Amino acid sequence: MTRVVFLLVPQLHLLDLAGPAQVFSSAADLGFDYRLHYVAEREQVPTVQGVPLVAETRWPELTPDDLVIVPGWRPAAHGPEGPVSPADLRRLADHHAAGGTVASVCAGAYALGRAGLLDGRRCTTHHEVQDDLARRHPAAQVVRDVLYVVDDRVVTSAGIASGIDVALHLVATRHGPGAAAKIARTLVVYARRHGHEQQASAMMRHRSHLSDSVHRVQDLIDSRYAETLPLADLAAAGGLAERTLTRLFRAATGLTPLGYQQLLRVERAEHLIGHGATVEAAARTVGFSDARMLRRLRARPTRSAPAPNGSSRRGSGTPPAASRAA
Repeated sequence: MTRVVFLLVPQLHLLDLAGPAQVFSSAADLGFDYRLHYVAEREQVPTVQGVPLVAETRWPELTPDDLVIVPGWRPAAHGPEGPVSPADLRRLADHHAAGGTVASVCAGAYALGRAGLLDGRRCTTHHEVQDDLARRHPAAQVVRDVLYVVDDRVVTSAGIASGIDVALHLVATRHGPGAAAKIARTLVVYARRHGHEQQASAMMRHRSHLSDSVHRVQDLIDSRYAETLPLADLAAAGGLAERTLTRLFRAATGLTPLGYQQLLRVERAEHLIGHGATVEAAARTVGFSDARMLRRLRARPTRSAPAPNGSSRRGSGTPPAASRAA
């Protein structure tokens, strides 16, 4: 079981909380073992939008597999750093030190900064307070005008609707892109937005299109990216001829089906390597017969793939040309 603990403060924004909570609640509905907790200094928590919330006042026991999220608040209500107590700041720092993941939405990044978790790390927050966050925490590297940043189990996001994007990214990291795609489809989130080219999942980067046929093919690749997928099977999933699929897939995503599958494999392998797996073990886990292809793909420079309208797309990470099977 994974606990997702939301630390609530007075005058928080409902969508900063509701977006990520809906993602993890939907993940639980799909069979992933998540349990959501809402903790605060007091049981009654007022919100900016006027809907009062009820929270627990005692934290659950946490393990490194658990996730703590700090939703944002209206900076004018308390000053941007917010009314997060020293005890709760220690809990944030201790959870990260124990191997856990800590995330923020919008102004929640100030709590992570006060807990010492932004020093020496890349981070972001809502565009209206980015400069102030950088001024208050000069040891942090504030990345401006991106949706979310991931740095050593410290995850920060721009806030409001981007809380959904970062929660989907966290699900994709833990359970694979197929799980995140299924949840996004449940939420009717088709414009799955990237955070930044160095942190974005391929599922989010290449789903910002309206082709239902291509989405169906991507759903199949997302759920079976470690398998050999003949182009004929992919075409059947989309109800298309093979040549039509290749043309529509490239027009919608800037990639071939094989290129998309290889991006998923490489990103999953990078995650495994970052958590201690050898390159050889990671390669076999994601579907490569050995580590040679993975090494070649990791060594390729990232370059932009053409967007469907012909304009450039930042950081698409185009892998090698397609073959007849993905």
